Amino acid sequence: MKIYLPYFCTMKPPTIAFHHFGCKVNFAEASSLSRQFSEKGYQLSGFHEKADIYVISSCVVTATAEKKCRAAIKQVHNLNPDARIAVIGCFPELKHNEVAEMDGVDVVLGHNEKFNLLEEIEGGYPSPGPSPTREGSKPPSGGLGVPSKIENRKSKIEFIPSYSFGDRTRSFLKIQDGCDYHCSYCAIPLARGKSRSDTIAHIMTAAREIIALGGKEIVLTGVNIGDFGKHNGETFFQLISLMEEEIPIPRIRISSIEPDLLYDDIIDLVASSKKILPHFHIPLQSGSDKVLRTMKRKYKKPLYAERVNKIIELLPYACIAADVIVGFPGESEEDFLGTVAFLEDLPISYMHVFSYSRRENTLAARSAKDIPKAEKKRRSEELHQLSDKKKIAFYKSNRGRKANVLFESDNKEGMMHGFTENYIKVKTPYDATLVNEIRTVRLEELDEDMTYVVR
Repeated sequence: MKIYLPYFCTMKPPTIAFHHFGCKVNFAEASSLSRQFSEKGYQLSGFHEKADIYVISSCVVTATAEKKCRAAIKQVHNLNPDARIAVIGCFPELKHNEVAEMDGVDVVLGHNEKFNLLEEIEGGYPSPGPSPTREGSKPPSGGLGVPSKIENRKSKIEFIPSYSFGDRTRSFLKIQDGCDYHCSYCAIPLARGKSRSDTIAHIMTAAREIIALGGKEIVLTGVNIGDFGKHNGETFFQLISLMEEEIPIPRIRISSIEPDLLYDDIIDLVASSKKILPHFHIPLQSGSDKVLRTMKRKYKKPLYAERVNKIIELLPYACIAADVIVGFPGESEEDFLGTVAFLEDLPISYMHVFSYSRRENTLAARSAKDIPKAEKKRRSEELHQLSDKKKIAFYKSNRGRKANVLFESDNKEGMMHGFTENYIKVKTPYDATLVNEIRTVRLEELDEDMTYVVR
């Protein structure tokens, strides 16, 4: 039987590696957790390096995302069989028992419980000894600290704030969590629960903390950020208006926002703002009203087109990204061709294209109108080609313009990159003095990899 020692009994600080899958909310939460461990003396490690503890912030939005989570668990267990592995987030919420029974996993925490991860890792008994396990469960395989008892917990509905910092120059600030929409294809409400938000006052405090740490750009993130504040008597527009007025940071970026919640006052504020960036991510999912109705989306094509056209009217160089699902149950060839035609006519910049993925316990999972895998692939490839065409056109339309770029810290083959206000990717020869700095450049040389090169 293995013996597990508390980390403070070891000769050197333990190493811990974090990895997140999925949305920007996961990234913000994982970053906040990693800071807790760093402040306690743990040494942060790369996820593909040998570490004492691995933390996987999971995603189950598609079958592919779930498969990647499983593969990551197996990968790190093979890399270090004696390491402790914690799996947190959506995967434990929906499939706790399956996660708990995977080789190497000994801490399994849902969305609220994951913020007790430090206590779970360090908790245990005052003297070394074998860890207790719940009756009938496999013994934990970790080799550091007293492994956590695996329990099937269900998250309470509460908002827990978090933000990223130090991982990238942009800071992802979580302002909202959960969703009340219950689209027929989506498991996120099952995994993250009902919509809830932080308060404007708390968000303003967190934003000032980010600025004090040296942040130059805040990305407002959530599962459905347009729903912000509805239980607090506040609104997303009130939040960004106050941030525009009072937060002394050069750049505020809005992440994905539903078209039915993207009101005129929000678009007007972005158009007049010197801080809120001209970049919109607006999920579409289908260009067929019939399919949108079956998906239980809360808008029709005319509303979506109206939102996009209003943005371009006020902000001709704005970046507009759309999410699209192909192969939804019952999507006919006519429905798909209607989506293609709708997107061709819209002045959007590019698309994120997903093949429909059946998620257990969702309404769409009950449908018998499955689309063959080969047909999903064909439709996906066609929309990816259209997305590439639109992205090339968008980038070329910006040629010759001056833009402000916030540079990241990466160094790939002697080059570093950054993004303009309207999310155009730019690269330049690596210069450490440019990291987390905003520079004005002229967009002239467009590389074959669809990146502007400035020297």
